[in-house]
Amino acid sequence: MKTLQYFLLLAFLGILVGTVIHLPPRGDIDSPVHQTVNPAGTLVAGTYYIQHAYKDTKTPNMVVAVLADYRAYDTLGEVVIVFVGGIACFFILNLRRRKP
Repeated sequence: MKTLQYFLLLAFLGILVGTVIHLPPRGDIDSPVHQTVNPAGTLVAGTYYIQHAYKDTKTPNMVVAVLADYRAYDTLGEVVIVFVGGIACFFILNLRRRKP
């Protein structure tokens, strides 16, 4: 069993090292994450938000602009789900205490 664990650990380590070797250097301007046009010639999905966040929302922080203005309903839904989950946990834990 230990041999299998060591083999899986080495395989996972090999995958990680192989992945890191193929990453672009830090700060490389030509890396895919910095491109605004994909190979098909169309704009990358986040390009509009990066270029127009301040003009559309007048919010200096781009993260707040995306979460509060562009995706407000989605963010509200996530907050409601977390709140309902917290309330459900509270009631479930409270029921266990009441039983004698």
